Amino acid sequence: MASQNLAPDCRERSDDASKDERIVELEAENRRLKSIRDALIVRVESGSAHKAEPYAAFEHSVILAEQVRERTEALNLAMEELKTSNKALIRAREEAETSRQRLNDAIESIADGFVLFDRDHCLIQTNSRFRSYWRHANLPVPRAGTPIDDVKALAITSGLIVEEHSHEDAEGTVFLLSNGRWVQMTERSTREGGLVVLYSDITDVKNSEMARRIKALEESERWIRVVTDHVPALIAYVGADLTVQFCNRVYQAWYGREGTSPLGKRLDEVHTPEFYQRLLPQVLEVMDGRSVTFEFDEKGVRGEQRYMLRSYVPNIDELGQVVGFFVLIRDITDRRKTALALEQAYDNLERRVRERTAALTDVNSQLREEIAERASVEARLREAKLEAEQANLSKTKFLAAVSHDLLQPLNAARLFTSALQEQSFGPKAESLVRSVSVSLDDVENLLGTLVDISKLDAGVIKPDVMAFDLRDLLNNIAREFRQMAMAEKLQLDFVPSSAVVNSDSQLLARILRNFLTNAIRYTGKGRILLGCRRQAEHVLVQVWDTGPGIPEDKLTEIFQEFKRIRPSGSPADKGLGLGLAIVDKISRMLGHEVSVASIEGKGSVFSVRVPLGQIQSEGPAVQNAERDDMGCGLSGARVWVIDNDQAICEGMKTLLEGWDCRVVTAVSFADLDARLDIAEAPVDLILADYHLDNDENGVDAVAQINGRRSKPAPVLMITANYSNELKQHIRELGYLLMNKPVRPLKLRSVLSHVIRG
Repeated sequence: MASQNLAPDCRERSDDASKDERIVELEAENRRLKSIRDALIVRVESGSAHKAEPYAAFEHSVILAEQVRERTEALNLAMEELKTSNKALIRAREEAETSRQRLNDAIESIADGFVLFDRDHCLIQTNSRFRSYWRHANLPVPRAGTPIDDVKALAITSGLIVEEHSHEDAEGTVFLLSNGRWVQMTERSTREGGLVVLYSDITDVKNSEMARRIKALEESERWIRVVTDHVPALIAYVGADLTVQFCNRVYQAWYGREGTSPLGKRLDEVHTPEFYQRLLPQVLEVMDGRSVTFEFDEKGVRGEQRYMLRSYVPNIDELGQVVGFFVLIRDITDRRKTALALEQAYDNLERRVRERTAALTDVNSQLREEIAERASVEARLREAKLEAEQANLSKTKFLAAVSHDLLQPLNAARLFTSALQEQSFGPKAESLVRSVSVSLDDVENLLGTLVDISKLDAGVIKPDVMAFDLRDLLNNIAREFRQMAMAEKLQLDFVPSSAVVNSDSQLLARILRNFLTNAIRYTGKGRILLGCRRQAEHVLVQVWDTGPGIPEDKLTEIFQEFKRIRPSGSPADKGLGLGLAIVDKISRMLGHEVSVASIEGKGSVFSVRVPLGQIQSEGPAVQNAERDDMGCGLSGARVWVIDNDQAICEGMKTLLEGWDCRVVTAVSFADLDARLDIAEAPVDLILADYHLDNDENGVDAVAQINGRRSKPAPVLMITANYSNELKQHIRELGYLLMNKPVRPLKLRSVLSHVIRG
């Protein structure tokens, strides 16, 4: 307290001293002026000096008297100000004294121990509660100026603090003092950088908490005893000193000798010496930290013989020391009796089996010959089945391997037919061209279906699952099949969707195309609807039709190969019955659920359930290029075509020139290099086949072309290879990709997109 009040008292004494010095100076100045005034008056009156100028001397004395008066008034004013300042100083001193007293009273009124440290963390002030902690322990109270670290060290070394606990969920540190009281220390920083420390007495809280814990433990023990007392097994806990620290009622009844409880007794006191020696090896093993299970026969207090299954489980503390073990004993007497009875029954059964075996030996010898003959027949059947499977697999692999050669002439015929359709030959010739086109469509569909089935069976097609926007896929399919529906005098309605799904876009498009192909094929009149429904984390893409419907007992058969259900009144079916079989194989490959519902006479709905996805990054793909760009002209577009099939080159040139494109064809890079200046000739698109002659491919040919050019040209790669590796490779190169046979409408859409872009 003395240290705290020292500074204000010094400042007040300093102010008083300066004011007293000022008063002394003013009074001395006043006395000097009075002396001068009196001397001048005497001099004037005596006339001893300057007699010739009496009036001037008088005037000078008057001026001096006026100056003295002004100085006297200033002195009086200063005296008044000094008195006022003294009064204010006295009031401030009284208020400061009152504030200090109130602060002391407030600190003393705190129920907690209070300690104040300055910015250097040296002790300034304490209250009586804090000092009482030290006095009760007969220790000297730390004095003002003692550093906080010394106070803490002294409290520990002197024995004032018995225990120290730090809790993560507590506000401060908790101490147990030598007087048995618990205090919680809380520290707060002051504005000037000092420190306030409060010591709160939490003895009652700790005692209440301890009482609650004891009560909880007692309640837990009561419930454990209630549970274990109703268990038919003998349960106990043995401490490290081999004394029984807990047992249930059944254990106590079994091992209670003459009505005494086994609780608190050592195992050698609970059991007879002979029985304890039998148990000792297992006890030593469990005290070594290993669980033990064994069977013993023993007698109860009434002498009955019982078989007991014992289990000893060690109790290991956090330091890895065995502090006891749990005992579980189950009476297996009935089980042993049952086992003995079963053993006797088994012996009798074995004897009877031997008798029966002897009787059946003769019968078995007769059966062995018959079994050998059957085994020979089964071996021949297995060989025949293996040959059939190998033949089927060879057929499948052959069809998948020759798909490129099968599609090459069909692709050329498709290109020539499309070019012819854009020419004007008169009604009769145009009808013939349309007929040829329809026939090619049928051949293309049948051949494509067979090749797809073969590739699916051979495992050539692998799904390339990624996230993409359904909008472009559905728009392209709707635009493609709307013309087919109009040709059949059907109305195709389409509900667009912008959902992002996670699937293989080409395989999903194949499923939807097969749905729509079936709907157009079997719907004689009416309308067809293509749309989507959202279902939580999935999108249900559906095709509805108003066809004749499918009988309920045939709904599962339509997905089998070469199964065609032709309802009465439906048009003739030229298919092979493989469309929905392909759908089933693709959906299983993608993990998409396909379902169908139908009402005879009203129509059907085919659905595929596709999971929602999230687009991470977009790469170039044909789907993104297939927009409604048919209105964009291709006049003057410069296209280079590279294909090892001369017929396809001619067909592609005829088709593209019919769209007013300027076309240069070549069968290889060297052929194209001989026809024009690759580095300087202008080009809008390079259209290359992937498979070329002499072990060359379109990717390498395009790389050579763009390697010579200052600015690489856009590339559209055409192939009959459906592998994911090639698809991913072309996508990484930034090229567009189309699969054979090329559809002219899709090709024109891609060209329009590239030219416009």
